Amino acid sequence: MSNVIRIKKGLDISLEGAATESIVQLPLADKYAVKPDDFMGFTPKLLVKQGDVVTAGSPLLFDKYRPEWVVTSPVSGTVSLINRGEKRKILEVVVTTDGKNEFKEFPVKPIRDLSREEIIELLLGSGLWNFIIQRPYGIVANPKDQPRSIFISGFDTAPLAPDMNFILKKEADNIEAGLEALAKLTSGSVNLSVNAEGETGVLNKVKGASVHRFEGPHPAGNVGVQINHIAPINKGEIVWTVDVQNLAIFGRFIKTGKVDMTKTIAVTGSQVENPQYYTIINGASIGSILKGKIKLQKQGDSVRIISGNVLTGQKVEENGFIGFYGNQITVIPEGDKYEMLGWAAPRFNKFSASRSYFSWLMPKKKYDLDTNINGGERALVMSGIYDNCLPMDIYPIYLIKAIMAGDIEKMENLGIYEVIEEDIALCEFVDPSKTEMQAILRDGINAMIKELN
Repeated sequence: MSNVIRIKKGLDISLEGAATESIVQLPLADKYAVKPDDFMGFTPKLLVKQGDVVTAGSPLLFDKYRPEWVVTSPVSGTVSLINRGEKRKILEVVVTTDGKNEFKEFPVKPIRDLSREEIIELLLGSGLWNFIIQRPYGIVANPKDQPRSIFISGFDTAPLAPDMNFILKKEADNIEAGLEALAKLTSGSVNLSVNAEGETGVLNKVKGASVHRFEGPHPAGNVGVQINHIAPINKGEIVWTVDVQNLAIFGRFIKTGKVDMTKTIAVTGSQVENPQYYTIINGASIGSILKGKIKLQKQGDSVRIISGNVLTGQKVEENGFIGFYGNQITVIPEGDKYEMLGWAAPRFNKFSASRSYFSWLMPKKKYDLDTNINGGERALVMSGIYDNCLPMDIYPIYLIKAIMAGDIEKMENLGIYEVIEEDIALCEFVDPSKTEMQAILRDGINAMIKELN
């Protein structure tokens, strides 16, 4: 068994509404959607029009500059709506299901007989290539690149995150098939990081990868943190990452030739009636998942629905759709109520990372937090609070300042190649200046891409 890598910096945010270990298979939703904005760097062009009949795995969109890069339908049915925004930007392609979920068939061969080029062609044609994310920059990988290595995080430490060992306990064969396929895409190693506390879990037993054991607070489960501790990224190097549940989808596809985007998500949060796990098909409508599950404390209360976790997820409406990379839906109170002189009260029910409230005396307490940020944006405060939240050899506050100044050389020297939004989300959460650090980091990454390409 490999040695344990212990993460000391970070912060666990204990919230009410964790999913109980029970899985419910939901029926097919009426509508599913793909959203081009889920794919960083994707310039969408339509391959279908309203009224077209599609099957699961049929291409709906392609990239204007890389036509081989496609986005496919998660289900069979009819293209019922193409939602557009400003300047006719494509926001969503909505498919109304036919109830049959018929699949486009792809060729099936034993993985050992498939070449690297054949695997890439299959993943591109099926739309599953979009699950492979490149570091640096956190964009969909370029199939023409040769990655130094591939990394998969087998656990998630974000607030209320799903237990991957639990939801993947029947997917061992598919995971191993996915690992075998990924091994052909790199001349380096395929690395799987697991939670040191889950020694009996399915992910601790799979074969086909170099296994690394981690323990510690969030963000220990972030693949960027794991890469930093296993083999940091240097300038000019490229590594690929894959979410472990999407790895199982890879294996299922390679074995069957069917684009089956079935996955299990955690529906969590203090405003969910019965937080638990649900098996769905990717891209399902939020309403079909949350129907009858939202609870309100009293008349007039409102909630925030988040596709993802509370630190990095996207706000969605009940008539919206789960994101392509989402493994979780979180429902928490909307922060539209304010306290008179709240700062002067002892606030035993409020969480504080800096011991500003007496709640720090109750370390095991779970909190019902809302979306109120308790203040407005102000000048950045130089303190060690940010460094204590990022267990990487990076000074986050200096990196953010370099991005705001537009200094490309300093951005490189301060580690922009190693981080994406999820890695500094905790810094944004504890930030007394209320600075939108994740948005600033993405602006910096986009500037790097533009400068270097």
